[in-house]
Amino acid sequence: MVRGAKTIFTPEALDYLAQHSRQDDVLARVERETSEMPRAMMQVSPDQGALLQLITSAVGAQNALEVGTFTGYSAICIARGLEPRNGRLTCLELDPDFAAIAQRNIEEAGVADRVEIRVGPAGESLDAMPEEPTYDLVFLDADKTGYPAYYERILSRMKPNALLLIDNVLMNGDVTDPEPGSSAETVARLNDRIAQDDRVDAAFALIADGVAFVRKR
Repeated sequence: MVRGAKTIFTPEALDYLAQHSRQDDVLARVERETSEMPRAMMQVSPDQGALLQLITSAVGAQNALEVGTFTGYSAICIARGLEPRNGRLTCLELDPDFAAIAQRNIEEAGVADRVEIRVGPAGESLDAMPEEPTYDLVFLDADKTGYPAYYERILSRMKPNALLLIDNVLMNGDVTDPEPGSSAETVARLNDRIAQDDRVDAAFALIADGVAFVRKR
């Protein structure tokens, strides 16, 4: 028996999860239009987006950070889960074209008043932020080779008990036997580091391409 997996992930089962994740017309359009783009696999799945919104709401996040925004699906979900009166989401996106698409989608979703997109290299944007506990919730879904450096920069800017969600920790399964020098090897090494990091509590879950849930102690 395979440890952890208790079902068969058929296309029908994955579609079933998507169908049972709340998705309004805006999110459905963003998913549909992004699916036609060359880098469509970078988009979170509907069930993952619904989970992001639920977790953001459950932890009562007021100040959230997203590293890697793409076309804005996950940003919309996080923004909708924020504390409604004072919630703020800061998005870091390298590509100005993706940032512009995300901005339009965020505006159509009605959450532009609580979202700021900063365009440029995420490392530089993080370095420009004060190195002090600021964020209640962080979603990391950017370039995988940068994950280890992002992790350290993010952790120092998280409040105690804040939650960091790291996407693609399975790298399509390649982390189990990564090619030397590959992005999968970088992510695999970070996974190992997180699992032993006494500054955090962590759990790794089979959601989409794998998500690490990291709580700062």
